[in-house]
Amino acid sequence: MLGQVAVTAGIDFGAASFLGAYLNLQFGFEVTPGRTILLFAAILILHGLLNTFGVGIVAVLNNVSVWWHVVGVAVIVGALTFVPDSHQSASYVFTEFVNNTGWGSGFYVVMIGLLMAQYTFTGYDASAHMTEETHDAAVAGPRGIVQSIWTSWIAGFVLLLGFTFAIQSYEGALNSPTGAPPAQILLDALGATTGKLLLLVVIGAQLFCGMASVTANSRMIYAFSRDGALPFSRVWHTVSPRTRTPVAAVWLAALGALALGLPYLINVTAYAAVTSIAVIGLYIAYVIPTLLRLLRGDDFVRGPWHLGRWSRPIGIVAVTWVGVITVLFILPQVSPVTWESFNYAPLAVLVVLGFAAVWWLVSARHWFLKPAAPVHKRTTTGGTTD
Repeated sequence: MLGQVAVTAGIDFGAASFLGAYLNLQFGFEVTPGRTILLFAAILILHGLLNTFGVGIVAVLNNVSVWWHVVGVAVIVGALTFVPDSHQSASYVFTEFVNNTGWGSGFYVVMIGLLMAQYTFTGYDASAHMTEETHDAAVAGPRGIVQSIWTSWIAGFVLLLGFTFAIQSYEGALNSPTGAPPAQILLDALGATTGKLLLLVVIGAQLFCGMASVTANSRMIYAFSRDGALPFSRVWHTVSPRTRTPVAAVWLAALGALALGLPYLINVTAYAAVTSIAVIGLYIAYVIPTLLRLLRGDDFVRGPWHLGRWSRPIGIVAVTWVGVITVLFILPQVSPVTWESFNYAPLAVLVVLGFAAVWWLVSARHWFLKPAAPVHKRTTTGGTTD
């Protein structure tokens, strides 16, 4: 749940940053932390309302989203490839190294820089959360997970190449008055009009993604609450009789995301912290079934979709890697470490893990997922039924 809430926060915070950049360009909107948080809150409210009242609209928008992302990436990369008068060299794109973190170790900077790549490979658990609403879920769910990974890899890599080759001025993009360096790259490479139009494409993709994240998050909260796995579960697994949606779960997801983003008002590394929380939370959750499957060994009963002989070696690599990144992404992002630059990811993760551990030891281990005693009802003939 922590990872899902943080992913929603990361997506919509990114959308707020890019929307602020567009408003700055179009209307002279001054980008400040306070205004970015207001935009962030407005986007979360929009996504909460769509998931509360617009179930049919959400379904349509999810279908539009697929094509928006595919066509949008193609249009942006095409424009960045053919429109600019000059491009960076391949050696610049693949070998240029810039360290603005304050840390002296290049290796350390590369390792903490893996956060953005790892963050990209999250969210595929949405396929699992939506399986109850999917035909042939035992195959469609895992297939959706695998397909989302390789399509994200290809689309993400192509998009990064397009943006990096099109950088006209690294310092100019870094210190952009818009507050969003990618927005400045679009403007420098394509001109004001085309740059702003493609910036809208990016914002649209982020809004689609954030809406879907709230949907998946709310379904997860609802499913966990049916088993009593969350505090106040009776509240979170209620369903609106009119819209048939878990309204309380939707707003828990939205408000939880807002809470994780609020430290940006005083902490300049808040976005990195939110993405760290998302990656750590989700990947701990992702790898637990893999670890249990490895411990089960040959006694594990496979489903209709599996990795065959590659299951064990891939599982070992996955468990090891998650252990590495769990430590890596709670480390400081910048130096010197102050209250304004402190990576608060370990605090959020430890609070949630600590709460879960205490709740388990004190209460939940006595009842969670244990079948209730049969309820005996007397029949009209004097017998009993269970």
